Amino acid sequence: MKNNSIKILLCILFLFTLKTSQACQCPITVLGLEECNKYDIIFKGKISSVKPCANNFGVAEFEIEELYKGNVTDKFKVLFNCGVECAMEFGIGQEWIIYTRYKQVDKAIMDWCSRSRKFFKNDKEDFYTVTYGNDYFDELSFLRKNLGLHRTRKETGNAAGNRNALPTQNQTILMILISLSIIVLFYYLFNKYFKL
Repeated sequence: MKNNSIKILLCILFLFTLKTSQACQCPITVLGLEECNKYDIIFKGKISSVKPCANNFGVAEFEIEELYKGNVTDKFKVLFNCGVECAMEFGIGQEWIIYTRYKQVDKAIMDWCSRSRKFFKNDKEDFYTVTYGNDYFDELSFLRKNLGLHRTRKETGNAAGNRNALPTQNQTILMILISLSIIVLFYYLFNKYFKL
């Protein structure tokens, strides 16, 4: 009986370990034009600021040094998941090659399984080289040769403003209350002046 309990406990422990060890694994990708076509924006840049987590997302603002694909300004914001097991960590001054897709007009969202990679001064720390099969400088060389260098847009005032930003919870409640008030007022006036 005691022997069976130990076996069951070991099986549960093994399954739990297996699940957590595979949680952050992504399919292996090969650097090529087909892989690059999966992304809206590809650039090399340095992080100028990092905003802390809000609504499960943090924001890293990059100063773009080289743009390979996309239409972005010199400074570009990238949303990233935080507070999850596989969250990427961004720090001010770090240099990255970013592969991303648009989230909003002036922001993109970082996917854990994208080819994005950080530059390491010490080659031995660069775990991306083992994962991707090429080093940081090989990747830069490929991007420059096959996608070319593009100009960033000049920063102009966004005509859309904050129209694509989600309202806060208080703003949502206020809009619902105002809408209901207008519906009730319309119903009252319609019944008062247009009785059938």
